[in-house]
Amino acid sequence: MFCRREAVPFAFVAEADHFRSNVTPPPRVRPSGSQLAGHTLIGLTVVAGLVGSLLFGLPALESGPAAGHSQQSEASDGR
Repeated sequence: MFCRREAVPFAFVAEADHFRSNVTPPPRVRPSGSQLAGHTLIGLTVVAGLVGSLLFGLPALESGPAAGHSQQSEASDGR
């Protein structure tokens, strides 16, 4: 069969990798000291909450009989 190849009719397709924008983005606004302190306090509060929940939740996840918590039913008293 006869295979016909055509050139790309659009020049910008071939030169697309050379394109650079002349529009610069606006500069980033730096957070103030109070905003930085607020973000730090929020982060510390979240971390402290996670650590606290882990510390309070670990005894509930332990397997086996806990010391000082013996369960005994009244039926086993030998009445």
